[in-house]
Amino acid sequence: MAEKSLFAMLLRSPWWISFVVVGIIVLAARALLPAEYFVVGALAGFPIFVVGCVAAWRQLQAPNPARVAEMMDAIASMPWRTFSDTLATSWTRAGCTVERPAGTKPGPADLVLTLGGKITLVSARRWKAATHGVEPLRELHAAMQEQGASAGIYLASHGQLSDNARIFARDHGITVLQGDAVAALLLRK
Repeated sequence: MAEKSLFAMLLRSPWWISFVVVGIIVLAARALLPAEYFVVGALAGFPIFVVGCVAAWRQLQAPNPARVAEMMDAIASMPWRTFSDTLATSWTRAGCTVERPAGTKPGPADLVLTLGGKITLVSARRWKAATHGVEPLRELHAAMQEQGASAGIYLASHGQLSDNARIFARDHGITVLQGDAVAALLLRK
């Protein structure tokens, strides 16, 4: 879906806005169309009604913004071991099998997720860094190829991802979770 399409904008807006738009369409159909065409005109709002229902569902499932802010503060003060344990617990609740890579020396992948036979490598050790360049993503991609992983996830709860890193992640199938997305992951039930 195009980012600037009406449906995409309504999905990002509060759910009730879609229903207001549907109401306006129905009122316009009543005022502007002959009585025999009113139903057809009113049904033009049905796709927007569906978008409103989807937006309402998503917004009801999303974590409370206050809890997300609390979690972001907690993440900032967590030591590495606590953070990695919290991540592992969250992904286990989501149905993944979580393993820590073998070896004593930290590598590019901090967790190995398995779900439905697909392997995903997670790089989370630099979660507090202020800037995230392309090098850790290159290392993660190399580890993905070496281990035959179908996907990779790079966590950057704080700080910014460089443009080159963002492009590299997009081109090599690496999902980048930043900021509130990391908090939402940890808050997921």
